[in-house]
Amino acid sequence: MKILAINGSARRDGNTALLLRCALEELAKEGFGTELVQMSGMEIRGCTACLKCFANKDRRCAVAGDAANGLIEKMEAADGLLLGSPTYFTDVSAEMKALIDRAGFVAKANGDMFRRKAGAAVVAVRRAGAIHAFDTLNHFFLIGQMIVPGSSYWNVGLGLHPGDAEKDDEGIRTMRTLGRNMAWLLKALRAADGN
Repeated sequence: MKILAINGSARRDGNTALLLRCALEELAKEGFGTELVQMSGMEIRGCTACLKCFANKDRRCAVAGDAANGLIEKMEAADGLLLGSPTYFTDVSAEMKALIDRAGFVAKANGDMFRRKAGAAVVAVRRAGAIHAFDTLNHFFLIGQMIVPGSSYWNVGLGLHPGDAEKDDEGIRTMRTLGRNMAWLLKALRAADGN
């Protein structure tokens, strides 16, 4: 089974990546394949509301020429998703918002193609506003009929400068617990499906 983590931060290898890696390390210990994709430097535009995904039903966004379709393909191939974002003005980054809008429409147009995958949000924040970003990501999972594992606290880590989140002991523990809980959930789902 494979877990895909997508870092929606403009900063490559910053606090959001650090937090995602903590969760991925726990999943790897449980035998899951993991991949971290960093959106930093990727071009991705927002949804144009053309609704061609509902007409085409080809598991792709009709808007081509940017990173969206490659990311949607990776999301579909994964058994579990970790979506991470820094907190920008109490919400996710513009890149992450563009991805969830477009992936969400494509998924809905194609019979909720992420249905029953495990999905969890990871948020980096300097001080406040993280809960709104956390909610934005969870709304994507829930409307897509995904299953969201919990942790010992909201999946938030504190830090401003790259590496600061490593000093947030509770945030790191929360990410490690999240990784273990996602591993348990995916194993339970696999057993329930008889695989």
